[in-house]
Amino acid sequence: MKKGSWLAIVLVFALALAACGNNSTPAPGSGSGGDGEGNPNLTMLMQYSLFDPNADPVAKNIEDATGYKVTYEMLPAESADEKLNLMVANKQNFDIMKLGSAQFYKLATAGALEPLNDLIESHGPNIKAAIKEDSWESVTIDGKIYAIPETGSGISVGEELVVRQDWMEELSLKNPTTPDELYEVLKAIKKAKNIVPLTGSKDSIYGDIAAAFGVLNDWNDVDGKLLHKAELPQMKEFLAYMNKLYSEGLLDSEMPINTSAKAIEKFSSGNAAMIKLAWWSASSAEAALVKNFPEAKIGIIPYLVGKDGKSSIGVNLATTWFIAIPKVSKQKEHAIKLLDTKLKKDIFIKLAIGEEGVHHEVKDGKYYPILPKFNDDLTNASSYMTGVNEYDYPAYWQARVRKDPVLQSYYEAFQENAAKGNIVVDPMSIAPPIDAVSKNKQKLTKLLDDTVLMYIAGAQSRDSYDTFLTQWMAEGGAESVKEANEWYQTISK
Repeated sequence: MKKGSWLAIVLVFALALAACGNNSTPAPGSGSGGDGEGNPNLTMLMQYSLFDPNADPVAKNIEDATGYKVTYEMLPAESADEKLNLMVANKQNFDIMKLGSAQFYKLATAGALEPLNDLIESHGPNIKAAIKEDSWESVTIDGKIYAIPETGSGISVGEELVVRQDWMEELSLKNPTTPDELYEVLKAIKKAKNIVPLTGSKDSIYGDIAAAFGVLNDWNDVDGKLLHKAELPQMKEFLAYMNKLYSEGLLDSEMPINTSAKAIEKFSSGNAAMIKLAWWSASSAEAALVKNFPEAKIGIIPYLVGKDGKSSIGVNLATTWFIAIPKVSKQKEHAIKLLDTKLKKDIFIKLAIGEEGVHHEVKDGKYYPILPKFNDDLTNASSYMTGVNEYDYPAYWQARVRKDPVLQSYYEAFQENAAKGNIVVDPMSIAPPIDAVSKNKQKLTKLLDDTVLMYIAGAQSRDSYDTFLTQWMAEGGAESVKEANEWYQTISK
């Protein structure tokens, strides 16, 4: 892969200096100490969060469970990438790093990370047992594994359209099942209530409605070839529908500037009847609505059906975090042993959701938190994770959702509704960082979303979409599509 920028050259030069200075006094974070029992002290760089990582109960739990004392340091809240680059250039010798996708890609392609193939083979039986085969694709570059993938909570959907159910009952309206039926429901609400029926934020352009037109994920398999959603023919049909809602006053005219919080405020204050709601925002949204309207009720609209007579929803299983060992670490074998021990089945569940009967309980095969002990000891547990048992963690993780009955009810309803149709995983979820895709993603996403909002608002004619697509391709889309498909063909053979 291309190494990209001058930063890569700086990092390689810094690594060369570090290799020449292996006999010098260790820099801060060298991981060169010991606990007096054969295991050295290790150091780990984490992402920013609002707690002291060395004083949290989880840190002590990890030490007790693994026999390794770990000293933690966090990246700052602002300019984290710049700080990370300085740490590497200054030879700060962490043993483990928890990295975001862009951070991982830069350091891996600059030669700053240790290939883990041999270490995992020799010292990682629990790692191999915990990580699914597809997940390794996301951390493999030119045949070498540069990190342990942390994939999160498995396949789940996060958002769905919800509606003022009390108004639906008052107006004798049934839940819409298609885009056409949704249009008729929005018209009826506008006429009766004299409000803008559907609100949303600038981040909620797609979702349920787009999916009903076949616009599911950022990347889509069409006859064995990857197409970005910008290329999909269905995009024009989706934009025509959304423009129709906008031009008839059925869609909030302030959607392009609304934040998620502002959209929820409009819904809870009675200025909108419908919103695409994330289950993690359900408690606050419902509480605000009931405070303003004690008799109000929220109903969940099942995922809309497309022309094929089925509902579909897109999901992304992309690796969330990349757990890497820097080349300059002096404790590489111990670092991989720590990571492996944390993924041992009985240890992993303890670190993730605590002890049964103390922090969690199992009812009907489901994990429930025991409060307040769960919160007291495990609120920050996910920050310390360095990979998950991908077979078990989706079930363990739901204990966190069940801390709040409202969140639980929305989460479970969303999953049940999605399971009635097709859940389509973005094919690029398992891809490693791809040079063209990585460097162009932010620019292309903004260009597409800004333009889509203009089409929806009628500020730009949909007849010009092909011209826009030519521009999108010229500004990095073409090379992104080309390299994405080159990778896709390697796993499709």
